[in-house]
Amino acid sequence: MTDFVSAVLVHVADVEAGLSWYHRAFPSAERRRLDAFDFDYLKIGSTHLEIVPADEKVASGAAGSVVYWQVEDFDRALDHFNGLGAPLYRGPLAIEDGLWMCQVRDPWGNCIGLRGPRAGAPEV
Repeated sequence: MTDFVSAVLVHVADVEAGLSWYHRAFPSAERRRLDAFDFDYLKIGSTHLEIVPADEKVASGAAGSVVYWQVEDFDRALDHFNGLGAPLYRGPLAIEDGLWMCQVRDPWGNCIGLRGPRAGAPEV
């Protein structure tokens, strides 16, 4: 068994537009290329964020599991995503240990989860 997520696939209608949008959404991501597979992806820490074509088996949109990204400043992260055109979908909701969580939606309707502390907010 393992203790970490190695890759997250995000299904979109336009892969190049998806790579560009997600790179702006996660500015610390490194864009990487696997020439042998003609495949580009983003590396965030140890996780590969793989933007792939939506198809008849897996469409884009809110339909199941949501990956939550740990953020240093919840409000700043939410503002960042909103500024990229990712509207709030669920939340915000206070959770354990003074953390907050919410979901936003990318331009293809996929949910992105955000989790982290609010700067200066008291513990809940």
